[in-house]
Amino acid sequence: MGLRLEGELAGPWVTEVGRVCSGIVESQQPLSIDLKEVSFVDREGIRLLASLLAQTVKLKRCSPFLREQLRLSQA
Repeated sequence: MGLRLEGELAGPWVTEVGRVCSGIVESQQPLSIDLKEVSFVDREGIRLLASLLAQTVKLKRCSPFLREQLRLSQA
């Protein structure tokens, strides 16, 4: 299954994206998230994406800046 996010992954959107993704992951369906149109991710959003990556979720079209933030969050 694929999700496409747009705009900001911040505030209440982090909770909502986490809720939706956890349901998909728990059902053991493969999940990919397209981040091309995401313009901002707050700290909680970074934590969520890092957690999803650890659960075999694939992030597609992620900006180099966001990839670096995710890498640093796992260090």
